[in-house]
Amino acid sequence: MLNDKTIFVTGGTGSFGKKFTETILNNYQPKKIIIYSRDELKQFEMQQSEDFKKHDIILRYFIGDVRDESRLKRAMEGVDIVIHAAALKQVPAAEYNPFEAVKTNIIGAQNVIDAAIDSGVKKVVALSTDKAAAPINLYGATKLASDKLFIAANNYRGRHDIKFSVVRYGNVMGSRGSVIPFFLGKKNDGVLPITDERMTRFNITLQQGVDFVINCLERMWGGELFVPRIPSYKILDVAQAIAPECKIKIVGIRPGEKIHEEMITETDALNTIEFDDYFVILPSTQLWDVDEFRLKSNGKQGKFCEFGFKYNSGTNNDWLSVEQLKELIKNHVY
Repeated sequence: MLNDKTIFVTGGTGSFGKKFTETILNNYQPKKIIIYSRDELKQFEMQQSEDFKKHDIILRYFIGDVRDESRLKRAMEGVDIVIHAAALKQVPAAEYNPFEAVKTNIIGAQNVIDAAIDSGVKKVVALSTDKAAAPINLYGATKLASDKLFIAANNYRGRHDIKFSVVRYGNVMGSRGSVIPFFLGKKNDGVLPITDERMTRFNITLQQGVDFVINCLERMWGGELFVPRIPSYKILDVAQAIAPECKIKIVGIRPGEKIHEEMITETDALNTIEFDDYFVILPSTQLWDVDEFRLKSNGKQGKFCEFGFKYNSGTNNDWLSVEQLKELIKNHVY
């Protein structure tokens, strides 16, 4: 499906963008991959990396911001598939600079949608976050609005042959600013600060996130919000896996932070289909036959979630042990 296709990645120099690009280059034969981002230094560093330098003939680098619709339209000429990974993601920065987050995460999302429709793109997948489910901070609220925009874009595509879907997953193991690199940095201090000892999180590796997006590109009908079925961990188990010799200091939960991650709320679950290894939140406007989708989607058969279900890291059925966390940290955190 990705062979001989031109693929456009917003936020292409970020952690996801680079891993996605690397995975496509190593497993498919794309016609071209366009890296679209606003950081010239990161683009230069990516160009100089041995992993990407050998693929110069099919890699293109565009300096640009998703806030700039005319630049997006120019850069998307001849593109088949768009992966939208660009966002302002730091929760404190979004709280302090709220309209900047709105301009990138919401207005930027609409710009990507309009540019994709006008440029003849066939498929668009936008990356979301667990924080968009029942958001309690501005970042989550902007991503929820973005999710709604991408899903609703299927309603007004007109005669254009284009599909829009969204992928939502939790914290990526070892990502910048997340708890595991933070604990590793504090390990030598002898004390690990923990906001709340009851805290839990979903866990997904960067490669798993990339693979899930690629799978969703193949299975999408347009209008779905995909959520992977992934394990949870307890924050105290992470501390034990990284530095069992350290003391624990409870510092209190921060504004805009949840005790447990939530990716499907109890209300969303009323409109959610469960498959073996993922969930699909259906679009609020019916775009296709739901029973046919449930029974025939990607050769699998799904079922509607039971009343009262919610997908929450604290009530998850799948948990990582301390030993499993040690192995994952060893193999996936650099």
